[in-house]
Amino acid sequence: LIGFPSSAAAGATVGAIIGSGIVPAGIEMMDRPAIHAAEEFVRAGYPLDVEALLIVELDGPAAEVDHLIERVDGLARGQGATEIRVSRTEEERVAFWAGRKNAFPAVGRISPDYYCMDGTIPRGRLPEVLDRMGEMSAHYGLRVANVFHAGDGNLHPLILYDANVPGELERAEEFGADILKLCVEVGGVLTGEHGVGVEKRDLMGEMFSEDDLKQQQRVKCAFDPDQLLNPGKVFPTLHRCAELGRVHIHRGQTRFPDLPRF
Repeated sequence: LIGFPSSAAAGATVGAIIGSGIVPAGIEMMDRPAIHAAEEFVRAGYPLDVEALLIVELDGPAAEVDHLIERVDGLARGQGATEIRVSRTEEERVAFWAGRKNAFPAVGRISPDYYCMDGTIPRGRLPEVLDRMGEMSAHYGLRVANVFHAGDGNLHPLILYDANVPGELERAEEFGADILKLCVEVGGVLTGEHGVGVEKRDLMGEMFSEDDLKQQQRVKCAFDPDQLLNPGKVFPTLHRCAELGRVHIHRGQTRFPDLPRF
């Protein structure tokens, strides 16, 4: 369990660990809002005077793990880590993970609603992306809690909002779209593990050219000529959704429902 004075320092440590050739069983990251929410919820014993935490799990023979712990310790301190704890018992290990595993419901206790994103970026761009997300948070006037799979750069920013406040849902959606555009901008992708579906359908043009999308649609139509499999998913409406504005699914209502999807 490694505490840092900034999210950028934690992100840099992830790159340093992987770059050194160490392959942990898991590397998870939490920022200050997520840390405090989780600690208030499950009392995992997390330090509250840090801006970010890394949970790094190492496995293998005991001697090898001890050696890896020393290497990770040195890499983390080299990036400014202010607190490092090593679990010595199974109970301690479970406690380290307890806050991370309960982070999503914990955040749900501090905000009426939250919008969970899923984008993936190169690990080396983590510091930059986390800093820019902070700037976006200030721009949109919405808090964001970061809890994610740092080892593979799979981000899960949780945008906190209140759907009962006029305009906040729409701002949350715009904020989320900007995060995904940022992921693509730095060499990443729109989704890491949860797919495109409807939510990211109209952002596909950020990642693929019109020719790319046409070819993908041809493959889809070859295997699904009657459009029975997940109709309306993945591909942008009309292929040129920018002409009609972004198409959002809001409270189950689809704009232009009569338009063909392929």
